[in-house]
Amino acid sequence: MPSIKALCEDLGDIPFTTDPTILRRKSRDQFVISPLLRGELAGHVAEIVVTPRDKDEVARAVSAAVKHRIPITPRGGGTANYGQSVPLHGGMVLDMIEFNKILSIENAVIRAQAGANMAAMEAAARAKGWELRIFPSTIASSTIGGFVSGGSGGVGSAMWGMLRDRGNISAIEVMSAEETPRVFDLSGDDVELVHHAYGANAIITEIELPLGPAWDWRACIVAFPAFDSALRFGMQLARETGLLRRLASVHEWPIPNLMRELKGVVPQNHSMVICFIAPPSLCSFQSMVNEFDGQIVADHGLDEMPFGAPLHEFCYGHGLRQIQKTAPTFTGLQGMFRGPAMLDSIHAVRAKVSHEEPFRLELFWSDGEVVAMGSPQIAYRDPLQMATLVALVQASGGVVANSHTTGVREVGIKRITPRDVAFKREMDPHGLLNPGKLNLDGVMESTLQTSGWRFRARS
Repeated sequence: MPSIKALCEDLGDIPFTTDPTILRRKSRDQFVISPLLRGELAGHVAEIVVTPRDKDEVARAVSAAVKHRIPITPRGGGTANYGQSVPLHGGMVLDMIEFNKILSIENAVIRAQAGANMAAMEAAARAKGWELRIFPSTIASSTIGGFVSGGSGGVGSAMWGMLRDRGNISAIEVMSAEETPRVFDLSGDDVELVHHAYGANAIITEIELPLGPAWDWRACIVAFPAFDSALRFGMQLARETGLLRRLASVHEWPIPNLMRELKGVVPQNHSMVICFIAPPSLCSFQSMVNEFDGQIVADHGLDEMPFGAPLHEFCYGHGLRQIQKTAPTFTGLQGMFRGPAMLDSIHAVRAKVSHEEPFRLELFWSDGEVVAMGSPQIAYRDPLQMATLVALVQASGGVVANSHTTGVREVGIKRITPRDVAFKREMDPHGLLNPGKLNLDGVMESTLQTSGWRFRARS
């Protein structure tokens, strides 16, 4: 039986705690936005939280846990939505929040330790005339290690694509889960081995990302009397490669009215598109707004927060959190619509749901084309209702990543290849890293029969 007491003795001066209150807090993330995961992940709590401050302490903590065969769950800011950092088998949460130095910013590249706060990275890059290409809506509290291991895209994907698109992650340094941990540098396509793997096949220690030129972005809300106009505008904005855009987020009415802080900003029965546009593109952007019969109802700098929070906190994963402040039973799917039939697929789904089930979509680049990610937002009743919506999206030509389960394979965003299997077995020979998240033997049973997102295979 694993001995937490023996582990504590081996940790020496590395900070750790077994305080029940902290254990509960550090064993959770934002999975509560999913009505299915609330029940599935309830009661899973770590036995110890260890907080290393440098790479030597990370290695010593990992070595001690492996020695006593104690499960290790790496954790960043705890902002994930799928329970990526929930310890399904107890053991040790490896809290990386104090392992957080920004190591370098040079030649348009930033390198940081896994626990570095992403808002701090953005600020440091901007001080030198650069900015992060992509960041999550949770940038204020996210760590770079958590984002790379659990995220897929975010603000900036409208111009730069998803994290998995080539060039968006320069390099990742990882550590093995062995009594004598080894450190490896991954670059090129090898970064895909640990991206979106939930820390289940290696412990991320450092990450290197390319940067983009910093712009004084304008945060705009554009209102449209018809959802179709808002959707077509968002799609076209994402396609306009000459425009400097960071965000194109489409919300059908009554979502603008369900988001408490935006209530009254968008005219009654109007849909909205939240956009980030750089100053050199504002004139062309205004022309686009006019072309699609839109109206700019909010326009401010990113440092201004007239709605109590930055506008990126009304998009991506944060968007559902804003809706749930008013309508706590609301939820949705991570559907993806792509290809020439993208618009028809979205309309086919919309034609079969009620007006009380409005669409919310993010428009961005993936695999060299513009895609729409999202679904109708529904008031949750039961799993059958969710399964019916999954079937509707898939029958209409969309694909669905399962945001209501916690396994890497079951979510369906990361492809599991023979190389991934071999890498997991080399880096984690005792199966101690985030056990239960990376199923190597096949697909586990899931309430929702989703198809997963599909990406072009790489040779």
